[in-house]
Parts: sequence; structure tokens; C-alpha cells
Amino acid sequence: MRTALILLFLLAVASIPGSLIPQERVDPSAVFLWKQEHPKLTPAFERLGMFSVFSSVWFSAIYLLLMLSLLGCIIPRLRVYARAVRQRPPKAPRQLSRLAAYDTWPTDEPPEVVADRARELLSSQRRRIETFGPPTTPADGAGSAEIVVSAEKGYLREAGNLLFHVAVVVVLVGVAVTGLFGFKGSAAVITGQGFSNTLVQYDDFTPGTRFDESELAPFSFTVEDFDVRWERDGAGRGTPLTFSADLAVSDEPGATPYDYDLRVNHPLEVGGASVYLVGHGYAPRVTVRDGAGNVASSGSTVFLPQDGSFVSFGVIKAPYASPTQLGFEGYFFPTAALCDGQPCSTFPDADNPVLSLIAYRGDLGLDQGRPQSVYVLDKSRMQRFETPGGNPRALLLSPGETIQLGDGAGSITFDGYDRWVQLQINRAPGKVVPLVGVLAAIVGLLGSLFVRPRRTWVRIRRADGRTVVEVAALDRVSGGDPAVHVAEVGAALRPAAPPAPRQHTPPEESP
Repeated sequence: MRTALILLFLLAVASIPGSLIPQERVDPSAVFLWKQEHPKLTPAFERLGMFSVFSSVWFSAIYLLLMLSLLGCIIPRLRVYARAVRQRPPKAPRQLSRLAAYDTWPTDEPPEVVADRARELLSSQRRRIETFGPPTTPADGAGSAEIVVSAEKGYLREAGNLLFHVAVVVVLVGVAVTGLFGFKGSAAVITGQGFSNTLVQYDDFTPGTRFDESELAPFSFTVEDFDVRWERDGAGRGTPLTFSADLAVSDEPGATPYDYDLRVNHPLEVGGASVYLVGHGYAPRVTVRDGAGNVASSGSTVFLPQDGSFVSFGVIKAPYASPTQLGFEGYFFPTAALCDGQPCSTFPDADNPVLSLIAYRGDLGLDQGRPQSVYVLDKSRMQRFETPGGNPRALLLSPGETIQLGDGAGSITFDGYDRWVQLQINRAPGKVVPLVGVLAAIVGLLGSLFVRPRRTWVRIRRADGRTVVEVAALDRVSGGDPAVHVAEVGAALRPAAPPAPRQHTPPEESP
């Protein structure tokens, strides 16, 4: 048990990095931003698996050891509990008066009558009963024979403890099975565009060890619209009130689409997978023309939010531009303003959208055969467009505005913006198993907290021609009050006092 508690504590400590550091499975965009902000820590964190804590080797080792420790704790206790359940209530201690909860009184009732009443009373309290001693007393009534009624209850307390531990194992196994045979992925989908459940459509995809990619269900959907409403007044100004995405969903190729309103905590269940709405942002629409006036790049590009005002960072690449490839990186300001002389956004909604970019020309590095993030611009072989003073040239564009890059490189036009939604798609087979385990753990915990194992003894013996009744109780755990129980048993077993004789008062004589 001590080992299990230590491992449980270690598991809780090991979960802390998974809560503080962005995780690839949950929010790959946040992981990218974290790496950009902490370039020195990133290599060490990647080696330690800090961006996928819950699937790392060291977390899995603690997880496995905890499960083995729990099994090693449960199995011996099950054997002990099975023996305890089969055992009958024990005999009474020699000196009941030494127990803290004790009561005694004499009575003229025969011992067997008191014993029968004691058994009936304790049985009605759902206690297990055992009687020790002869059923009758000696004929002369002067002997020392005694009857002891022993009762015990509270076996469900240990059952609750065992149920709790078994439930923890069920939860651990259920989570492990879900992780082995399920998958989790994410995708940013721009409004008006669609998503098909194929690997190439995912921005990030993490399959379970036993998951086969051929098991991906052939569903698809289109994000037809996205609606977000913000608080515009008061202390909560800028807080999102509601946001939802309107989807047109097809369960399989060629099926008639149906509409679905995707909201937070209201996932879409399709093809054995769950689709969650976990985030949103802006996707500026930009048209890049090269030096010959041809369109080198056009369409919406996902920009990643940086703060609560939805200032968003993004990269635009035009690999087909000529005479040189073009690249842009910068920020989208939904409600552009100047804050202490610096550009900022005063509200997350697009009340005054402005796109601020730095332009580069040269080799984007896309032909080197190395994978490259769409959110990173490789500037190692590119030259920045600069002002005559040698400073970077900032391009500030409002919707519909075009700026010439100069030197015959081409131009860029800010056509407007779209919204995009961050979707998390995961399949969790057997997810009901952990839920059942959690509910069983709660039931077991309640039983172990509120069920109080208690032993009660009623000893009936003859002494000096009368019947002497002793009642004592013992709680097997601290915190109870067995004296209250003894008082209740005593009140029930004591014979009712005969009514007091009514006194006759003679009438007064009249003078």
C-alpha cells in the first residue's frame, strides 16, 4: 500500500508538466509558439518528451508500476477479506465492563427471553448474529450458565476499500486500452472549406500503438460558417460569449450531407470518432503577384492567435513567384490601434483589421527535401526588403489595399479575412470503461468512509436469583460513538416499567 501511494504521488507529480507545457496531442499550435519563445529549452524538452508527457516512456513506466502495485495490494487483501466474510462473529471478551461503551441492568425476565429479544433486535439492524451458551438456564435458577449474543456489521467497509482499488485498476486499464487502439488528431479548417478523414488532412495525428490507419472511417464535413460573439461592455469586455461552427456532415462518400451545430462541449459523433471545437482564429486572404504580374499565391492563410486580443502571427509563402521566390511573415491585428507607440489590437473582433508584414525574397528552402512547418519561414537563404536607411520595410495593409514590393519583385494585396476553427478529432474505444471505473471508485470510497464496522455483545446470566444483562459495543475504526448504540440497545431490551399506581384521593366532606 505504501508503494502504491508513493507511485500515485509520483504519477500526480509527473502529470504537472503535461498541464503546464503545451501538448502535441492537445494543441500543436501552442507547442509551436512555445518552441519559438524558448529555443534553448526546446531540444532538452523534446528529448524528455515534455510535449507528449502522457505517452512518454517515463510516464508510462510509472503508470505500469502503479497498476502492478495496486494488483499486488488487492489480491492479498481479497484473500483476507474472503476469510473474514466466512468467519462468524467472535465470542465476547471476558470483561465487557472494560469497554468504553457498556451498560448493565438486572431484570426478572428469563435469560432465554432476553436472548431471543436481543437476537431479534440485532437482526433487524442487519447484523450477523452468533449465539454462545446453553439455550436454557439450570432448573434451580442458581447456576452460573450464561448466554452471549454476538453481532457484527460493517463488512461493506472493506468491500468499499477493495472496490475503490479495483476501480482504480479498471480506470488505468480503460485509459491504456483507449490509448492503444484509439487515435487523436487536430486540424485547422477555414470556413468554406472541408475536411476528409484521411491522414493528409490532419495537421497533427497521433495513433495508438495498436491502431491501424486503414480503420479511419470515411466521413467528411464542410465548415460552412463560424459565429462568435464577444462581450463589448463592462469588466468582461473582449470575453467570448458563444462560438459555434455550422457543419455539413457526410457519414460516407456519396451520402446526403446533414447539418450539425458544433459547439464547445457538444462534439460531433461520426464514424466512431468525436469531433470537438477547441479553438478559432483569423485567416487573412492575400494575393501575391510576381514581377511579371502573374498570381504566385492566393487564398486564405491560417494565422495563430498570440493573446486574448487575437493578435495573430502567420507566414505566407509564394514558391512559384518569379524572378525570385517570395515570403512574408507578420501579424494580423483585428482591431488595430497604437498602444504606447506600438501597434496593438484593442478588441478581439475584426472592427479595424490591419495586416502588418515583413517581406523577403530568395530561396524558401522548399526544394531541399526537408519537411518545413507552414508557420515557419526559413530566412537563411532569403533577403529582406528594406528601406533606404537599411531598416526592414513594414507593409501595413487594410482590406482591399495593394502594396508594390519594388525592384520588380511583385506586389501583395490584402483581400480580406476568413475565420478558421481548430478541431480535435479522436477515437477512444472503450471510453465507457474508465467512466464505469470512476463511478465504481466513488461508490467504493463512499462505502469506506461512511460504513462503520462494529461489534456488539449482549451477555445474559443468572446471579443471585435474577437475570443480569450486559451490553457492550466496540467500533473497529475511530471516529464513531458506540455509546449511543449501546444506549439504543439498552432502551430496546429493558422491560417497560409498569405504570405507576393511580392514587385515590377521597372526596372532601362538606361541612
